[in-house]
Amino acid sequence: MVYLDNSSTTPVCRRALEAAEKALREDFGNPSSLHMLGVTAEGYLDDARAAIASLLGCEAGCIAFTSGGTEANNTAIFGAVEARKRYGRRLIASAIEHPSVLNAFKALEGRGYEVIWLTPDNSGRVREKDIYDAVNGDTILISLMYINNETGVIQPVSAAVSAAKAAAARFDMAKRPLVHCDAVQAFGKVRINAAAEDIDLMSISSHKIHGPKGAGALYIKKGVRIAPLMYGGGQEKGVRPGTENVPAIAGFGAAAGDIGSISENLEAAAALKDRLISGIASLSGKVVVNSPGDALPYIINISLPGHKAETLLHRLETREIYVSSGSACSKGRLSHVLEAQGLPLELIDSSLRISLSRLSTAEDIDALTGALRELCR
Repeated sequence: MVYLDNSSTTPVCRRALEAAEKALREDFGNPSSLHMLGVTAEGYLDDARAAIASLLGCEAGCIAFTSGGTEANNTAIFGAVEARKRYGRRLIASAIEHPSVLNAFKALEGRGYEVIWLTPDNSGRVREKDIYDAVNGDTILISLMYINNETGVIQPVSAAVSAAKAAAARFDMAKRPLVHCDAVQAFGKVRINAAAEDIDLMSISSHKIHGPKGAGALYIKKGVRIAPLMYGGGQEKGVRPGTENVPAIAGFGAAAGDIGSISENLEAAAALKDRLISGIASLSGKVVVNSPGDALPYIINISLPGHKAETLLHRLETREIYVSSGSACSKGRLSHVLEAQGLPLELIDSSLRISLSRLSTAEDIDALTGALRELCR
């Protein structure tokens, strides 16, 4: 089997599997219980929080666990808006966000908030000037993903932070706009220092880094307050009440600790991306690379004009090669990302997303390029 759909989900690594299984079988206590089983279970949460915080360059107390990236995004967006609604009604988001961000902002738009949608340039990157131009004295939240999940394009999150600070000074705002970043595709793949970058809210997910599904986290900068979506026993400092999913979180923390050298992994992914581009170069005119050269090498978006993406997926699947046609959450709909980028329908309709992980190999790439050569005859 050749698995190259790692932006959808990754296989669980052994260390994460063992941690989750131990929490299920042996240390099954409720982390809120005061007896020893509870204390042991709480230890899993503490260890995972520390491992994740280390990768995010922040204090462990800034991490609140969720059920995944979607809940982290929704908690950040709706929580920030509820907490800051008395300061303004303008929200800013890019048109290429993950559906869990896009649809949250559309819901808020339906509630009467003004949403400014930022479209990318032809390379798929949001223009820094557009961010600055969009922020006014009524702005309370800016949301911009770290790395696009379909093209791998790195977005100017630092510009969003700078624009928020500049607006606060320019308009003499009581509270500067909060900046939220969906870093699900960036976490564990590039170096992130959320505290140094002065990001207010950042969402991450377990199953994108070889951890189990059902666990995610929201980084909340020290001093930032958001309203909870739910109310209960006060777990996760009240941000996300309810008994934590200890096995999944234990696996999440173990996967975070198993990543190894981010720079070495990134170098290996870049070599595999180069191998893929070289391998399909002989198909000149039959394959178009939609991801720019400076995109994150873990994600490569290509199009095969004249071939329907869905047909290509199934033909590759018969060879036990697994890629995708975009975000797994889009369920086969045409890519809103490539559409916003200005690509013609022919390229959008035939686009494939090839996504790597630190476990991907040269043999995987060669198998894919060989299959594409056959399909493009």
